Amino acid sequence: MSRPPLYALLGFAAAARNGNLTRAAESLHLTVSALSHQIRTLEERLGRRLFERGPRGVRLTADGERLWARVAPHLEALERALRPYGPRRDEVLTLSLMPSMASAWLVPRLGGFLARHPQLELNLLSSIDLVDFERETGVDAALRGGYGRWPGLVVEHLFNETLVPVASPALIQRMGGRVPRLQDLGQWPLLGDPSQHWQDWFAEHGGEPPARYVAHFDDSETMHRAAVEGLGVALARLARTRLLIEAGQLVPLTRARLTTDYAHYLVYPPRSADHAGLLAFRDWVHAQAREYVAGIEAAPRPRADTAARKLCPEPPG
Repeated sequence: MSRPPLYALLGFAAAARNGNLTRAAESLHLTVSALSHQIRTLEERLGRRLFERGPRGVRLTADGERLWARVAPHLEALERALRPYGPRRDEVLTLSLMPSMASAWLVPRLGGFLARHPQLELNLLSSIDLVDFERETGVDAALRGGYGRWPGLVVEHLFNETLVPVASPALIQRMGGRVPRLQDLGQWPLLGDPSQHWQDWFAEHGGEPPARYVAHFDDSETMHRAAVEGLGVALARLARTRLLIEAGQLVPLTRARLTTDYAHYLVYPPRSADHAGLLAFRDWVHAQAREYVAGIEAAPRPRADTAARKLCPEPPG
């Protein structure tokens, strides 16, 4: 028996995956008639019926199941081998990043980058899930938070997460209108943070932790919102709350900071290393990260600073 044509095996695979000839034909950019002809050709070559056709689609026969079990692993291996050689447009850059990092840190800075690179089309994909770059070949790079351990990828450190206690102006007023001394912070209503960094804070800066926290959160964004609403003091991530601080919705209770091992990274697969759009973004985002780190210890900007001064000056810490 002569070898069945590869195009017929591809048509068989598409129909087996979809269970529907219309969807299978669309995935191959064929007409249903052309796909049906491919499947008939394969069935005639093999002398076996591969599909049962019904009103809701097609399903594999016993012979079809056996053929699919043998063919599928090889087709998937071929697809994996060919993925790195897919078409790429260097003027299109697709980035994956967490929604909170996008809105609080990256997007407010993007105007300058896009002005300098008007020819670049930037696609931002917001997701809390890690990117599988082998499967998601359309994604060129990602901004991710973590501990820098992503084997097989290029991992470039941007900056470590820095934490600071923050409270709403309303809460400070309720507590007497004065920000606390470092050693008295445990006497204020504190919000339990997801990573339990309050323990590290008190170990580094002194004072006693509270007997109980007002509320515990498993999500930083919800905890930050609770602080804005005046529920308690949050040990806030500066990268995600800086806009709230600048707007006067949150006030840092001290100039002291806690730097954690958790950091932000630019991550990309080796296939993206020579992507022209990514190279431009890489240089720019590293410069932005250096500028951000240099400004962390700077005085608060006017609106947040004014809000703090209206309440009281910070006691010596």
